[in-house]
Amino acid sequence: MLLKRLFAASMMLAFSSVSSAKAEETVKPGAPWWKSAVFYQVYPRSFKDTNGDGIGDFKGLTEKLDYLKGLGIDAVWINPHYASPNTDNGYDISDYREIMKEYGTMEDFDRLVAELKKRSMRLMVDVVINHSSDQHEWFKKSRASKDNPYRDYYFWRDGKDGHAPNNYASFFGGSAWEKDPATGQYYLHYFGRQQPDLNWDTPKLREELYAMLRFWLDKGVSGMRFDTVATYSKTPGFPDLTPEQMKNFAEAYTQGPNLHRYLQEMHEKVFDHYDAVTAGEIFGAPLDQVPLFIDSRRKELDMAFTFDLIRYDRALDRWHTVPRTLADFRQTIDKVDAIAGEYGWNTFFLGNHDNPRAVSHFGDDRPQWREASAKALATVTLTQRGTPFIFQGDELGMTNYPFKTLQDFDDIEVKGFFQDYVETGKATAEELLTNVALTSRDNARTPFQWDDSANAGFTTGKPWLKVNPNYPEINAAREVDDPKSVYSFYRGLISIRHETPALSTGTYHDIDPSNADVYAYTRSQDGETYLVVVNFKEQPRKFTLPKGMHIAETLIESSSPAAPAAGAASLELQPWQSGIYKVR
Repeated sequence: MLLKRLFAASMMLAFSSVSSAKAEETVKPGAPWWKSAVFYQVYPRSFKDTNGDGIGDFKGLTEKLDYLKGLGIDAVWINPHYASPNTDNGYDISDYREIMKEYGTMEDFDRLVAELKKRSMRLMVDVVINHSSDQHEWFKKSRASKDNPYRDYYFWRDGKDGHAPNNYASFFGGSAWEKDPATGQYYLHYFGRQQPDLNWDTPKLREELYAMLRFWLDKGVSGMRFDTVATYSKTPGFPDLTPEQMKNFAEAYTQGPNLHRYLQEMHEKVFDHYDAVTAGEIFGAPLDQVPLFIDSRRKELDMAFTFDLIRYDRALDRWHTVPRTLADFRQTIDKVDAIAGEYGWNTFFLGNHDNPRAVSHFGDDRPQWREASAKALATVTLTQRGTPFIFQGDELGMTNYPFKTLQDFDDIEVKGFFQDYVETGKATAEELLTNVALTSRDNARTPFQWDDSANAGFTTGKPWLKVNPNYPEINAAREVDDPKSVYSFYRGLISIRHETPALSTGTYHDIDPSNADVYAYTRSQDGETYLVVVNFKEQPRKFTLPKGMHIAETLIESSSPAAPAAGAASLELQPWQSGIYKVR
């Protein structure tokens, strides 16, 4: 039986290299490598510290590559690694060609790339070119005077009647305009005031950005994820937003007229010349506009990071949650899958550095259900039509942090919410803190839990952000060699995905969209069909297969006392049980 063979193999370090070799053999003819790859997102600041300063570094990531290889990972995406004052944890870049000093040196980066290649793994880097840091030399020169040659690298405008040029709001609170005393003009910043927006309408700036991309690609980078890519082009004249637009100003910021021309230019001048994948964080753009970014015939980007699913239960204010059902969850997946069409491609993820922990958000992180629900969510993540991205620690079932006070948070976004809502009397401190404890980005950014030693084995110093107190029970050392652990289940799923092309590039079909308890869908390709079933309830459920469909083989199951008999037409599901079955 395939299930027994997988778990026997999971105990050997050679497991992942065998899977990778098989993956290369079974990729759908003509499909690019990144459609069958499994990516792992590393937030370097919180992954592994080797010098005791409490901040993760490249040497720590390199040291743990065998851990990722053992899991079966094909490619690693790292959050920004460039020089930065760290106002927004690296998303404020002061030098695009230098390494963040906390992470190490350029030699450390080059060694990381080399060690990844030795293991037949690839590296994707984060590209933040909607804005820079206000400490970047470009901005220092830009703000020096109105006639400085770098003035047009950013957006400068006069105020109106002693106020900002228009009513644009910042994602991090307050106005999106900041008055600079040197010239008396305002500069635009969609994010923090320390993150002035770059003016893509300036040809010389675009050429400098393209040269920077080539610099990293020439170093061996195989992929680039573009942060907030839909906001590169601004609306000419900067008219005030209407009251209706202000309700969702994120969408208004994605309607610049030159956006797709610039992305096509970037593709032509840079990516036409490299074997590298591009992925866009299409934050803010309406779902029906996503195909414009990823339709391969348009030559813009290869993959989309959309937020319709991961924030399907988030209110427009971005810190409240709203009640949602399994029907909402599966219908959102169906819409996002359909929007990719024949010529587009999505990523699939349930957790990342900007959102709460997957098991605390979509599963049940109470001790009695944490492992079962983490495995169920793993099954969903690794069987979708889209490239899966696993966020660090999700393979262990890491959970949200028990935040209590404002001082517990590091997140600049939370502090902006406090300014906009509590200090203005729109919400109480208790209401805000109760909600952001569930939604804050800091939940995902707590240090990785390696073992049960001090600071979870992340650092010998004081960690930059508090370690989740549940690390003695949830850590890698406990899970890697345990065949029943969340980690081992992820490893089995990744191997199955590598060996089963239909689970990567096959068609997706939700077979019971009205079911409020059980999420069931098929993946089909080349005459083979696989059924994925997940019980989203903490109670047992019976699931009857569609008429004429029968179980032919069980590939993997979680939380099941025994696999169903061959030919079975129904499943007796345990709480949070999941499984993959070949059907006839």
